[in-house]
Amino acid sequence: MNKHVILGVHITNRLKDAVAVQAALTEFGCSIRTRLGLHEASESVCSPAGLMLLEMVGGEAKADELAAKLKAIPGLEVKKMTFGHA
Repeated sequence: MNKHVILGVHITNRLKDAVAVQAALTEFGCSIRTRLGLHEASESVCSPAGLMLLEMVGGEAKADELAAKLKAIPGLEVKKMTFGHA
């Protein structure tokens, strides 16, 4: 059975953590199929917090490695969703 693995990453201080987060994403770039970043933004507001969704390839072990690297960055919360399908 194939699995579809999504990592959800909540970043509480995007400006402070951007360099460390980008370094981790670059290291695992070949294992990330889709990357979607969400944060509140308008002409007068740009939220310091954000949510990122990562669609992973290469198996759960690779997703777990990236999740551990991201969890080591203070201020980040990482959740993994795994969907099984035939």
